[in-house]
Amino acid sequence: MLLDNHVIRDSTTPTKGLFWFRHDLRFHDQVALSSLCQQVDELTLLYIIDDSWFVPNSYGIQPVGEHRFNFLIDTIEALNEKASALGHSILTLKGQTPELLVSLLSSNAYTHFGVTAHGGYNERREVEAVSRFFPNIEIVMGESSSLFNQDDLPFNLEVMPDVFTPFKRKIESAIKPCDPVATLTALPSPFTPDIDTKSRYTLNRCPSRNQAEGTFVGGEEAAHSHLNSYLFEWKVAASYKETRNALDSWRDSTKLSPWLATGALSARYVIQEVKKYEQNVVKNDSTYWIYFELLWREYFYWLQQKFGPKWFQFDGIKSKMPNTSHDPQVFVSWCNGQTGYPIVDACMRQLAVTGYMSNRGRQLVASCFVNELRQDWRYGAAWFESQLLDYDVASNWGNWLYLAGVGTDPRENRQFNLQKQTEIYDPNGEFCAKWLG
Repeated sequence: MLLDNHVIRDSTTPTKGLFWFRHDLRFHDQVALSSLCQQVDELTLLYIIDDSWFVPNSYGIQPVGEHRFNFLIDTIEALNEKASALGHSILTLKGQTPELLVSLLSSNAYTHFGVTAHGGYNERREVEAVSRFFPNIEIVMGESSSLFNQDDLPFNLEVMPDVFTPFKRKIESAIKPCDPVATLTALPSPFTPDIDTKSRYTLNRCPSRNQAEGTFVGGEEAAHSHLNSYLFEWKVAASYKETRNALDSWRDSTKLSPWLATGALSARYVIQEVKKYEQNVVKNDSTYWIYFELLWREYFYWLQQKFGPKWFQFDGIKSKMPNTSHDPQVFVSWCNGQTGYPIVDACMRQLAVTGYMSNRGRQLVASCFVNELRQDWRYGAAWFESQLLDYDVASNWGNWLYLAGVGTDPRENRQFNLQKQTEIYDPNGEFCAKWLG
């Protein structure tokens, strides 16, 4: 996708580009940045830490909690280290995003504004606002947040299938994931804009680090290191389908989601590497299942664009009012892992300590929240948004809609038997003992 205002300029006038990193904190598979680099003489790389992240929202929850923020800053610092090798630094600002963008674009003679397309409702509105208020600036957009480009989809978003299985069938019969574009190895000359020094956020230059097993380290190199270990050192992708529901084992699932969420890792690159694994190691149901799970991510990515603000509404995309409410004491007990359901409490305490929870765990705690505790699903979604290292607006809110019965689940009232689930996934009680002990 290329959104271009087609402004005619004097060819002798130096062109200046401002590239705004958001959920694409990497230099590999950077479609928008690659395109922008071909069009400008000078370049500024920007990241904005928005003040609203640290102010309680309508649910009384700080949108970006400590674990998530630390991982994000780690990722930005790693990106800054890579930028420095290309003669640049990431201009990191803290404040109100609209005001900072207006200040930068109004007073620094930028001719181009680059940004990666993203499916989030607020993310799309941000770019639309820049286009509307700065009609003389060429806006360069590229798609690399998803496996597929919008123009390649075998349907218009307005009529895309609401249910996952028809979506998957249409996709698999029509198109294949896009190949990632080459990693950027050179950038235009750096341009340092005039900006209020009070808005600057100081980054620490971090040394290159290898991804240690069992910990999430932010950044592109750590993401690539982990993916390489998972596929080609441990070679455990061959058993992914059988082991992916484990509650607390590092190698039993891919653990790629935090890097995918920050954009330190491209889903298109993941698929490219999985294909190499299939060619050189083994191709089976498990390697397909990695693609299958990325298709779920893709499904929510496009579905959120179909439904816009309904993604966040109590009655969801079904316009069906749940028979639940918000009880502050019950909510706090759930957040703190004090519900009285051991498997739920263990998962919630794991989240509090690590910022991560398995996919199976997320389904169990969400089912408990909605069905056993009868709570307003949006508070659970907002808590996950604050706490999860791998928070993604599409997958997080889409999955909560699904479990709350106001999304696109063809089975209504999807309630998990918590005792049975405990017997299946923690038969010896080791997980509960670890986190409840």
